[in-house]
Amino acid sequence: MAKELFLEDSYLKACKAEITAIDGDRVILDQTVFYPASGGQETDTGLLIQDGQEVAVTNVKKENGEIIHTVSAPEKLKVGPVTAQVDWERRYPLMKHHTLLHVISAVFHQEHESLCTGNQIYPDKARIDLTGITELMPEEINALIAKANEELARNHPVTIRTLPREEAENISGMIKTIVNLIPEAVRDIRLVKIGDIDEQACGGTHVKATGEVGSFVLEKTKNKGKGVTRLEVRAV
Repeated sequence: MAKELFLEDSYLKACKAEITAIDGDRVILDQTVFYPASGGQETDTGLLIQDGQEVAVTNVKKENGEIIHTVSAPEKLKVGPVTAQVDWERRYPLMKHHTLLHVISAVFHQEHESLCTGNQIYPDKARIDLTGITELMPEEINALIAKANEELARNHPVTIRTLPREEAENISGMIKTIVNLIPEAVRDIRLVKIGDIDEQACGGTHVKATGEVGSFVLEKTKNKGKGVTRLEVRAV
C-alpha cells in the first residue's frame, strides 16, 4: 500500500513518487500526498507530473487497501518516477473545515454530551450531525456556536499521535464511541488532539492551530430524526 504522506504532514503540497501500476484511468503510487475521500472529508485533486507533462488527478479513493488515483489522461503516464502535486487551494479549506468540526463536536459534547453521528466536509462548507440537542432553542444553539468561535480564537495547537488501540480506548475524556466505530482489525489508532478541549480518533487532515480556521457561521439547522440535529456551517 502507498505510504500516506498526508497523515505525517498535512501541509506537504507535493512529493516525488513512483507509479507502480496503471489500469485504465486508475493509477497507483508507492507514496502519495493525495487524501482519499473518507471519514466525511472530500477527495484531494491535483496533478501528476511526468516528463514535463501534467495530468489531472480528478478523484482519489482507497480500495482494497490501495490508494487509487483517477486521472484525466492516463495515456500520458507510464510506470516510473512522477511528481504528485495536490491542489492546495482545495486542500487547505478542507483542513480548516475538518478542524472546525472537531471543535464544534468538542463544545457540544462538553455542554450536552452530544455525539457526532456523521459529517461531510467540503472546501467551502461543512455539516455535522449531533445527538442530544433537538430540544435546544435557537438562542441556546447560537450560544454554543459563540463558544466554539471563542475556542477557535484561543488558537489551540492541533497535534497528532498514534497509539495502540487498547491504550487509545482507555484515554480519560476521549469520545470513545469514535474509536468503537473503527473496525477491530485496526490496531493502531491515529489521534488528533486540540489543545485541552478535545482528542478524537481521526484519519483526516488538519491545520496546526485553531486560529488558522478563523471564525465560522451557522448557516442552517435541520432535524434529522431519531434525536439527531444537523448543523451546516461555513468558515469565514
